[in-house]
Amino acid sequence: MVRPYAMTKGRTRPDGREFDLIALVVSDVPDSPDLPVGPEQGLILHLCRGNALSVAEVAAELDLPLGVVRVLLGDLLAAAFIRVSRPVPPALLPDEHILQEVINGLRAL
Repeated sequence: MVRPYAMTKGRTRPDGREFDLIALVVSDVPDSPDLPVGPEQGLILHLCRGNALSVAEVAAELDLPLGVVRVLLGDLLAAAFIRVSRPVPPALLPDEHILQEVINGLRAL
């Protein structure tokens, strides 16, 4: 068993930006044993290869603390092994009333 501080080299925060729990992580890196990543980061790349998972889902799948996963994701992002898309802020989402009107309009057709 590897201690979390060993996986993150003693860091408690990712270098660069913070990751929201619902931010989506995708890896387009082909499966290769030659990548300069640790075993946990390799698992993250495998999980997210062609499949968008939230930061929370990655932490749950790996059974690792969220802080550790955020640090590992920060390293992968800095190395350009993953893409992270930010969630849409609630203020930019369409109003529920407008969506209901669209549904009603479509049903009227």
